[in-house]
Amino acid sequence: MPSPFDQSTYQVRLEWGVEGLDRLAPADVVVVVDVLRFSSTVADAVASGSSVSLDDARAWSRNGAAVAARAGEAVVLIGSLRNASAVARSIATLQERNQARTSVSVIAAGEADADGAVRFAVEDHLGAGAIVAALTDLGIDHTAPDAAVAAEGFRALKRALRHMVSASGSARELADGVAATDRMRASGAVPTTTSSAAELDAIDAVPVLRDGVFVAFD
Repeated sequence: MPSPFDQSTYQVRLEWGVEGLDRLAPADVVVVVDVLRFSSTVADAVASGSSVSLDDARAWSRNGAAVAARAGEAVVLIGSLRNASAVARSIATLQERNQARTSVSVIAAGEADADGAVRFAVEDHLGAGAIVAALTDLGIDHTAPDAAVAAEGFRALKRALRHMVSASGSARELADGVAATDRMRASGAVPTTTSSAAELDAIDAVPVLRDGVFVAFD
């Protein structure tokens, strides 16, 4: 008997972190949303023509990269505020290529504490909501309540994204300094700033995971 929490009756689903991904029924596409730093930084790298290996990303991201690594056979896309509409268009393209309804799990990475427990993150909820809203605008709108709530929250706060993201606990933590920043730079990654991470649809690039490397979806 299906779990009442697997959201399997809906095309577009939303959950939090690796454990949330495990709760959901298998989906054709998994979209990883980790706005402050992982998703935005990987998307910017791909937009500049670079690629990012999953192994390198896991060295500096314990949230988003862990979700990507857990996604199994699904197509893994990396989403953020910066490329929300482009992610939705990529999913529509996949659905057209498949000639069948494509199920989508949008996974907000959240913030993991020292014990690994995931907590709510404002920026990831907004990023996930932006992607779900963009999917709805394209007619991919059979959304689970969890996803619908995130989308409407994004719509209501769309004009305040910069303030919402910069005022979040995650942004304040980054401003104080975190070890992950040094690890990113050591691996050659250029961390996307908090202010840039709050820019909606700033880029069209969508990273997709292929053979352990994030490259541009085409």
